[in-house]
Amino acid sequence: MTRTALLAATLLAAAAAHPATAQTLGEDAGACTSGRGPAIQAEITGLKDRSGRLKLELYPATEEDFLKDDRDLAKEGKTFRRIWANTPPSGPVILCIRVPAPGEYAVLFTHDRDGKNKFNFWSDGAGFPSNQRLGRSRPKLRQAMVRVGNGVTTVNIRAQYLRGLGGFSPLD
Repeated sequence: MTRTALLAATLLAAAAAHPATAQTLGEDAGACTSGRGPAIQAEITGLKDRSGRLKLELYPATEEDFLKDDRDLAKEGKTFRRIWANTPPSGPVILCIRVPAPGEYAVLFTHDRDGKNKFNFWSDGAGFPSNQRLGRSRPKLRQAMVRVGNGVTTVNIRAQYLRGLGGFSPLD
């Protein structure tokens, strides 16, 4: 084996043994990478493509406040937080959002594929920590619930998109 071939084989083996480190996205990334918390680290899978922007929202864990307009929640002094991140061109997708204190919260993920900051039912994706199939009905609070401790709580969210008459479901 030539020296060049041996070097190439060694570099390929090293790259396979040490995959690229995933970058935590969003303006709250520091809360997750430092491990300080309290925060939620959402690992997103099943994106339809790598277009547009990604959004993670935090709501109070009550039926009356879940998916309520953020301006109304702010007026009432209730918990609401939103982070945005550009969709990375490749690799794992990890978003981080700070929470005000340990407790229960509701989390919504959306994939704003056209970048217009308005949910397009026909093309955008959504997901919740429960990963239950969303279908055609309004999401239920229990699908979005997360219990957060003092540190960083990791959840896995599988993106879902409109798939014919059956409503929203994962692509795979």
